[in-house]
Amino acid sequence: MAEKKTIRLRQKRSAIGRPQDQHDTLRGLGLRRVRHEVEREDTPAVRGMVNKIPHLVEIVE
Repeated sequence: MAEKKTIRLRQKRSAIGRPQDQHDTLRGLGLRRVRHEVEREDTPAVRGMVNKIPHLVEIVE
């Protein structure tokens, strides 16, 4: 079977003082604190969540 593509995400800024939908997006990605990293499947849904909060997360290579 083909290996599923994944992306590694790191939270780079705090969500304190941000709108609730941005808090919810971070939680949806599984990020909990600054410098926390998670690996997610590279799907359009995940990419859309990352594009919604590019100032809070970064893609780690």
